Amino acid sequence: MSSRPLRVFLCHSSNDKPAVRELYQKLRAEPWIQPWLDEEELYPGQDWNMEIEKAVEAADAIIVCLTKNSINKEGYVQRELRIVLDFADYKPEGTLYIMPVRLEECEPPRRLRAWQYADYFEGNRERGLQRLLVSLKRRADSLGLEVEMPAQPVGRVSNPTETVAPKQSQAKSPTYETSAEQKKSVVETPAPKQEEKPVEVKKAVIEKPKPLPVPQISTNQKYTKNSFLVETFSGIEFVRVPAGKFLIGSEIGDSSEKPQHSVDVPYDYWMARFPVTNELYNAYVKARGIKHPVAGWENKKDHPITCVKWTDAMAYSQWLNGLIKAELPSGLVLRLPTEAEWEKAARGTDGLEYPWGNQFDKNKCNTSEGGKSGTTPVGLYSPQGDSPYGCADMSGNVWEWTHSLKKAYPYSVKDGREDEKKSGARVLRGGSFFINDRFARCASRDDVGFASFDNLLGFRVVVASPVLS
Repeated sequence: MSSRPLRVFLCHSSNDKPAVRELYQKLRAEPWIQPWLDEEELYPGQDWNMEIEKAVEAADAIIVCLTKNSINKEGYVQRELRIVLDFADYKPEGTLYIMPVRLEECEPPRRLRAWQYADYFEGNRERGLQRLLVSLKRRADSLGLEVEMPAQPVGRVSNPTETVAPKQSQAKSPTYETSAEQKKSVVETPAPKQEEKPVEVKKAVIEKPKPLPVPQISTNQKYTKNSFLVETFSGIEFVRVPAGKFLIGSEIGDSSEKPQHSVDVPYDYWMARFPVTNELYNAYVKARGIKHPVAGWENKKDHPITCVKWTDAMAYSQWLNGLIKAELPSGLVLRLPTEAEWEKAARGTDGLEYPWGNQFDKNKCNTSEGGKSGTTPVGLYSPQGDSPYGCADMSGNVWEWTHSLKKAYPYSVKDGREDEKKSGARVLRGGSFFINDRFARCASRDDVGFASFDNLLGFRVVVASPVLS
């Protein structure tokens, strides 16, 4: 492992300097990143082309900032951008790490379409920064760099309008030869578990179970001490979520969460209490004769599975459904939850901000505020972090794939977003250990391409009627 910082080259058009300069300052505020920006690194008398080429060749990651201004009919016209793309032609395959970043709505040019892009739009840059940091952390991990994330919310500033203070002055070098002992983040030790008073928030009242719209489930049915109705299928615990309306979305989040509105889920369904674990996923791995996606998973059997694509999560659900369909009531299947089903199971009917209430509490979930820097066993924060229906880990730990394509609200199951055959980005819910409280809210929506995978992506399953898109 190396303790040097991750070297990041910022490639951009001169017309986009204000936004790029802001991004540079935010990256520079992270002690494990060493960004390179021409106006900060070049000095009078230096050969511009030579120094840019040196910086590009030394970079671990290249962020290419895209706007309509930096693209024309003939492709890139800026000198920096041409150097990067020419360099890509002779760099050994698989060693170049390019991250196209859109600063506004624009179509990435053909030569950059092989790389997944991120958005860093004005008015929604905190979310874009979080996604960039996730990708940069993955790059650092792949290079064997010793990266310790800060205990405070990653990349978050107390006032979005403030400029992030630059690091203390260091000797600068366009070839990234500067080395410095990186600051070690302080990992906060969670306070000893104390007896908690009941959370004073209104939770959905679940009394006697209503009859399901299909034959009543009876095998292994029981009430827990918290009056959550629990059913076990193939050793996996599920909690009942009754039919009816609930509030989806939020007026305090980003534009993708608006408007907050009422959605009717017209059927009872059973949501898995926990995300699928490494151990559960291993049964599928053995049956398929494939490699487990998590290295050293044997030491983390009760942690949520990660590094799975949406297609992997779908395939696992279909495989498990085939195994246990004899246990399921007629008309129900095991599958990925829609985002409406996921959000209702997470927040109940009253629009709670977090599964346990409206105030964030780092002792009730695994987010960046807790400083865990990795996944934790499922149920570690249960019951204190449970949802009104008894679901655990619906804030933090891992982002969870849903069945749904990313589309604007209002939500409708019939507008094509639940079509399994359509390509496009699929919705992620719940935040992760790497993400702060803002993204761990029940209404927060993220999305990535269905073929994406990393150590932040997992899933849980639901037993419900088939999705009729």
